[in-house]
Amino acid sequence: MCARIGPLSLIVLVCCSAAHTAGAEKKSTSPGELWSLRPAGASAVPVPRDRDWAFTSIDNFVLEKLEKKNLRPAPLADKRTLIRRATYDLTGLPPTPEEVHDFLNDASPFAFRRLVERLLASKNYGERWGRHWLDVVRYADTAGDNSDYPIPQIFRYRNWVIDAFNRDLPYDEFVRQQLAGDLLPSRDEQDRHEKLIATGYLANTRRFGSYEEERYPWYLTIEDTIDNLGRTFLGLTVNCCRCHDHKFDPLTQHDYYALYGFFSSTRYPRPGIELDKVQRDFVPLVPNEVVEASTLERKQKLAEFDAKIKQLTNQKVTVEKEKSDASKKRIEALNAQIKATRKEREEFEKKPLPFETAYAVVEGKTEGKRKVGNACVQIKGDPERPGPEVPRRFPTVLGGNMLPADVKGSGRLELANWIVDAKNPLFARVMVNRIWQYHFGRGIVPTPSDFGKQGQPPTHPELLDWLAMRFVESGYSIKAMHRLIMSSRTYQLASTAEPTTADVENEFYSHFIQRRLDAESIRDTLLAVSGSLDVSPGGPHPFPEPRTWNFTQHAPFKAVYDTSRRSVYLMTQRIQRHPFLALFDGADTNASTATRLNSTTSLQALFLMNDPFVHAQASKFAARILAEGKDDASRIERAYWLLFSRVPTSGESERATDYLAQLRTKLNQVDQGSTRAWESLTRALFMSNEFVYVE
Repeated sequence: MCARIGPLSLIVLVCCSAAHTAGAEKKSTSPGELWSLRPAGASAVPVPRDRDWAFTSIDNFVLEKLEKKNLRPAPLADKRTLIRRATYDLTGLPPTPEEVHDFLNDASPFAFRRLVERLLASKNYGERWGRHWLDVVRYADTAGDNSDYPIPQIFRYRNWVIDAFNRDLPYDEFVRQQLAGDLLPSRDEQDRHEKLIATGYLANTRRFGSYEEERYPWYLTIEDTIDNLGRTFLGLTVNCCRCHDHKFDPLTQHDYYALYGFFSSTRYPRPGIELDKVQRDFVPLVPNEVVEASTLERKQKLAEFDAKIKQLTNQKVTVEKEKSDASKKRIEALNAQIKATRKEREEFEKKPLPFETAYAVVEGKTEGKRKVGNACVQIKGDPERPGPEVPRRFPTVLGGNMLPADVKGSGRLELANWIVDAKNPLFARVMVNRIWQYHFGRGIVPTPSDFGKQGQPPTHPELLDWLAMRFVESGYSIKAMHRLIMSSRTYQLASTAEPTTADVENEFYSHFIQRRLDAESIRDTLLAVSGSLDVSPGGPHPFPEPRTWNFTQHAPFKAVYDTSRRSVYLMTQRIQRHPFLALFDGADTNASTATRLNSTTSLQALFLMNDPFVHAQASKFAARILAEGKDDASRIERAYWLLFSRVPTSGESERATDYLAQLRTKLNQVDQGSTRAWESLTRALFMSNEFVYVE
């Protein structure tokens, strides 16, 4: 039996009203009833009636469904639409006029293939697709506790993700390093550091409460870890089993606590919290001998402070025994010295060690009431009601692999290997569905993080399995999946569609879905077309000096740091959303964002009309247009190429010319080089649907 955890200090959050007591395991349904738990089969490529339509095997799967529904696919998109679509898709930025011209003038049948290769080779690719991953793993630059302490080092994980996408790190290794990078062999010191930084995925788990040490609610942090792991890699809501067996899927409470033991045996870094403001257990990015020397020096200095405080305290006790008028002044002086020394010690302890650290995890140690090993069931999710011990293993329905007896640490490497095993029916399916979703606006499984009973079934299950098999065969190359998907006719269809009631939601991909740009792409486009975009990689944020941190529940950390870099590098908080990203449906940093909302509100229009940021970009864009054109006609054409990747129609040119003339008259300005009229026209163009939508 497991020992009790300690005195109740928190209200236990019970995830459902009804709960099973700890006991024998049982399954709520059999694996055969859940499509996603069946092994991925080698789906035969269908042969539709129209054998000349398909570019790739993907199209055969799609066309077969369309023919069964008597749906006619849309024609191919024109080349201008295609380059705009592909460029935003892979980089999150608009194509330049020069890139559009080059593509339009390339008559080769391999023109689109070359375009895709160029975009995949761009560093902008990793910034775009890294952002997708950061959505799913609920990345934030703050801890999420009630004072939301900053984490200055977490940017290294963000940059690691971006770099991993750019170098096409195989997806299985990508996942393995995030779960157990600290346990993997390394080529050299740099490689070791990168793998440590990768475990920022686990370290980035949300923090709760305001207490540290024995009173900290680690069970909530571990629940957040298990929740995200289940949704991100397996497409299963494993955290529903914290209090009882899953109500719908074949997962048990014992499955949950079998996973719990891997993470309760892991040491998470502590970013600081209201009642303990010092960073602790961050992982050094220097050789061990440097750490040992610096740590020893710090311990010695702290011991000197403690000795001085003890000496002053003893003097005070001695003086207090005198009980004279003179002793009162001496006691006051000693109290002042003790207070000053304690403050000096506190400031010294807050001072960071003289080397770089990572917000990462390492193997845990048995310390006090925290132990390395198996976890106990928490009856009804209450950590103060321990039940039987559960051996660490993979969920039974996914094989139930047991942790070997000779594993002495957390077992995270074994867990990672079970997750990425090609025999796991969920691993490849979940990821190829995410890739498909970001290309088409909806997944083959419309609920990309829930492949269970409560999720929606796949519209094209055979295609999903075929893609999963190709993913494994490619060595888990994400870039190979982009090439495969984007080379299909299905991807290259126009967004025009015949009115039909047979496929209102376009579940069968008869046409491409017109989509509004996401928050990051809108902001990045404004910066790019105005010439303001700083294309250099983002580094650390300008957080206040850690020794000044005094954030509390009632005065939590809050900040917005302006930058001209890409939006993926913006500082994002857990308990306060960035105003621009929140307005345009950015990711929720408190929870995994599998699919973003897509709202249309008056506030968005008002922002594009009135916000100082938009006005600043409009002013810079106007100055650029004036510099790059010799008269109104050439400048209007240049503006349309930059914003819409096309020439304006004759009607659009006339309306823009008339608007400029009327505004100049109103402003008593005759000179065509005046910026105010152009700034006004620019803001109007920024507000057009064509600017913020991709066909």
